[in-house]
Amino acid sequence: MIAQTIDRTPRGAGPVGASGATARPSTPRLRLLPFAFAAPALLLYLGFLVWPALQALWISLTDWDGLSDQQSFIGLGNYAAMLEDPVVGIAAWNNVLWALVTIALPMTLGLLLAVVLNRKSRTSPVLRTIFYAPAVLPLVSIASIWAWLYDPSDGAINTILGAVGLSGLEQAWLGQDSTALWSVMIPAVWVRTGFPMLLYLAALQSIPDELYEAASMDGATRWQQFWRITVPSLKDTHYIVLALSLIESFKVFDLVYAMTYGGPGYSTQVMGTWMYANVFQYFEAGYGTAIAVVITLVAIAAGIPYVRSQVKSS
Repeated sequence: MIAQTIDRTPRGAGPVGASGATARPSTPRLRLLPFAFAAPALLLYLGFLVWPALQALWISLTDWDGLSDQQSFIGLGNYAAMLEDPVVGIAAWNNVLWALVTIALPMTLGLLLAVVLNRKSRTSPVLRTIFYAPAVLPLVSIASIWAWLYDPSDGAINTILGAVGLSGLEQAWLGQDSTALWSVMIPAVWVRTGFPMLLYLAALQSIPDELYEAASMDGATRWQQFWRITVPSLKDTHYIVLALSLIESFKVFDLVYAMTYGGPGYSTQVMGTWMYANVFQYFEAGYGTAIAVVITLVAIAAGIPYVRSQVKSS
């Protein structure tokens, strides 16, 4: 008896592979399907990011007051004017100083807090919430709170100094060139410590306990374990915190503007506040936009190494 093989493959179906899956023929419609799904997000990206960026780039090449219909093309004139603007030099230096202080201190404090709060205790969750809370508060509210603390007449800082017999240290903290910028940096450090702490906490919990147990058996002290195990194991987290903090430091605006408006004089001007002043106070929209373009380029340059590292790791 001869066995007959019956082909039960549905009519019109393609060949069946070794895994049993039916291979479907590729058509132009199927090839365009991924682009169709990406189109809504791509349109939003082009409309709300790329197009405004191109407009800003064009405005930076013009002499425009921000109100009239006439925009006179002057090429790189605004960028050349930045090189001769003494306030730009002050603002750029303040940005650099701001970056150094508001990166180093929050990273250090965040790491120390993370190490302390990583221990299992009943109070750890509460303390984590308390230390992270400033990071989620509106910066304008934080500026108002600290401006009241710094008030030379009724502020809490001068009141406490006078109460403990240190009235000689009372200052107009936000009213002097020598203290204004440092006084604004203190709430900035207070706000920015919570985010590094959170990242370091997550990274610390991924370090195997066996490493610390083996180090303890070998006689390593806690300090040696911190430098030989904890710090090297957090290498990737250090890089992430540093890159994000560096980008954020060059975009600083609201805290400085809400507390000092860039004063007294130009002592607390940063690139963001000077850009705002030129666009909305002096009606030099072209020049102010040129400053904004420079800020954007610096932030992008600071973020490129971070993006490249993430691409390589993935």
